[in-house]
Amino acid sequence: MCGRFTLTIDPGDLQEVFPDVQIPSGFSPRFNIAPTQPVAVISNAVPDRLDFFTWGLIPSWAKDPEIGNRMINARAETLAEKPSFRTALRRRRCLILADGFYEWRQIPDSKGKIPTYIHLKDHRPFAFAGLWELWNSPDGSQIYSCTIITTQPNELMQTIHNRMPVILPKASYSRWLDPAERQPADLADLLVSYPASEMAAYPVSRLVNSPQVDTPACIQPVQ
Repeated sequence: MCGRFTLTIDPGDLQEVFPDVQIPSGFSPRFNIAPTQPVAVISNAVPDRLDFFTWGLIPSWAKDPEIGNRMINARAETLAEKPSFRTALRRRRCLILADGFYEWRQIPDSKGKIPTYIHLKDHRPFAFAGLWELWNSPDGSQIYSCTIITTQPNELMQTIHNRMPVILPKASYSRWLDPAERQPADLADLLVSYPASEMAAYPVSRLVNSPQVDTPACIQPVQ
């Protein structure tokens, strides 16, 4: 799964990466983004604007928004079958912006785990493949929410965890954000592991275990 990630880049630098997207100024770098928190999203409903959605998908038919706490990730292999995700796959896709993510590597012959930070070798920001939903509360309020799609790990991630988030190549952004309804088979080739040769990883402090800690110390390498 993918349970924590980062978006540490300055909004101005992010604008250079997404020149055709309206990037709001003033949002702070994030070093430990956790479930239920706002995440930066570009949706296929408004592909020329960055918005902030709640991380944890709340299906439109849900009676209780707390269901989103259990749906921060969606397995690529079963998207087309699961009632929570199959309609969103066809109609409501998004990019979830990041520049790194965390996983916890099992320590051999121990119950302990080491938090590990994974990023692209060139440190540029990237986009997870995501799905989004709009939930209408009985009181009239609305919640836009999203989930990160995961897939089989590449060679690097196999040494850390048995899943990894789907990172989309830049060339596929427009296809993923197509506002038209798409069939699952039309998108299946995008939901694969990113090349390990373009990624790097290193151990970090257990500070990241707490979602209350959101500082640059979270991504500092440790021995």
